[in-house]
This record gives sequence, structure tokens and C-alpha cells, in this order.
Amino acid sequence: MKDWLTDRGFAAGWSLVKALPEPAARSLFQAAADLAVRRNGPAVGRLRVNLRHVVGASTSPAILDDLVRRGMRSYARYWKEMFRLPVMDPADVIARTEVSGWVNVDAARSAGRGVIAALTHSGNWDASGIVFRDHLGEGFTTVAERLRPEALFDRFVAYRERLGMEVLPLTGGERPVASILTERLKAGRSVCLLTERDLSAQGLPVQFFGATVTVPAGPALLAATTGAALVPVYASFSETGWRLQFCPEIPIAGQARLRDRVAAATQELMTVLEGGITAHPEDWHMLQPLWTADRTAVSSR
Repeated sequence: MKDWLTDRGFAAGWSLVKALPEPAARSLFQAAADLAVRRNGPAVGRLRVNLRHVVGASTSPAILDDLVRRGMRSYARYWKEMFRLPVMDPADVIARTEVSGWVNVDAARSAGRGVIAALTHSGNWDASGIVFRDHLGEGFTTVAERLRPEALFDRFVAYRERLGMEVLPLTGGERPVASILTERLKAGRSVCLLTERDLSAQGLPVQFFGATVTVPAGPALLAATTGAALVPVYASFSETGWRLQFCPEIPIAGQARLRDRVAAATQELMTVLEGGITAHPEDWHMLQPLWTADRTAVSSR
């Protein structure tokens, strides 16, 4: 019953929010974000902890509180836009997105290489996908965590496929996801992967804002084994639209052992992505425990 209600709730949200005028939808989601901050539940508390890592322990409580409020409003904006994207004009999304660094994508593609766009949970991932697909002139492949209920996962997959993405389930697919991604990259195609959350609990330890996190080795490992370009990407919101920054490729070739090259490239990737988060911390939507010490503290409660 709970799974059915969850799926029905999302279905109703898609229908209702699409039908609302934009100003009304914006006010509704902003009010919901402000209410969540006032209630200060576990998700808001985790966002506060994560943002404290970003801005530093010396940041005053008042400044951190304001950042958390803006962060929750940004997160609410993401959900509002996700529900409304099916009725938004893709050309308008593209026109209102400020992009820098296309040269870092185009250089690899002109050489016939695949591209791994490595992102954080920032800005509007789906709007970014519209812009990326338009520039590529073809679809790209991504991976999605399986959601419960299955009907809700299918709903998200269908939604993103309509935006031009090939969506592979992280687990439970007919073939291992790594083998499909390898095929796409060796064929010179593009892949988008989220990088900073370790769902397997078997990720590589790296330093991130001065403390240890574990992150997936997949992006760097795929780059090393396929010859694809590993390109850090940061997405954020602007006042009237969106921003996308494609950073220079992370080098991974060399004579060192594969595991050492993957570890070094993964650390460099996360260091580069720190810069994007620092520039727009309110648009980093990380409401789960991330740092190793924080995850250990949560699991011990």
C-alpha cells in the first residue's frame, strides 16, 4: 500500500504541477522549502552538516542557516522544474542556459573518443540533459538507482527517455551496466554519471573539502579502459535559468598501474568538482550522509 501511495503521489504531482501557472508553482514549492527548514527534520539536518563541510567550521550559524534556507529552496526548485519540464519548451531551456567549456567536450568527440560527463547532484540534472543532448545532436546514456516501487522507477525512466536519455538501471538489468557503458564509450558516444555519492559502499576513499569520503571508481575506470575523456561538469541555477560548466579533461593515461591511475584521477575529479560546489553551494542538493565520519555516526545511532 505504501509503494502504491508513493507512485500515485508522484503521478498526481506531475499532473497537478504541470497544470499550475509558473508563478503559483514557484510560490508553492518555495513555501514548502521554507516549511521544511522551520521543521528542521533529518534531511535538513543532513544538508546543514554537508554544507558545513563546504563552507568551513568557522562560518557563523546565521550564515549557515541562510545557506541552508537557500539550499532547500534550490532543491524545491529542482523538483518543481522536474514536474514541469514535460510542458516546458526545450528551446527555451536551451536559450536560458549559460554554458562554458564546450571545447572540452568537442575536442574529445572530434578525435572520435567517447565522453564521460561526471556530475554532482547540483542544479537541474534533467534540464542539463536537454542542453547536452542538443549540443551532441544525439542521445546519451546514464545510470539510475532503482527506486521503490518499481512503477515509480519506470515512471522516472520513461520521463528521462522522453528527454533523449538512454537510462540504465544500476542493478537488476538484463546485462551488467558496466559492459553497456563500455560499449557506448568505445563507439564514441557520451555518458553522464553522478560522481560524489557511493551507493555501493565499496567506493574509493578520497579527500573532499578536507575530509574523507568514498566515491564510485566507475567514471575514472571507464575512462582508463575505453580511452574516453573524463570531463568534470558542474550544474547550477541562475536567476532566470541554468548554468553548465564543462571543465578540462582529467588525464588518466600513463605507465602507472591501473588502480593507481584510477585512484589519482578520481581524487583530481573530486578536487575539480569542489570548485563548482564552492561557487554555488546552495545548488548542491546532497541531503544524505556523505563523509565517512558522518555516515559512521548515523549508522551507530
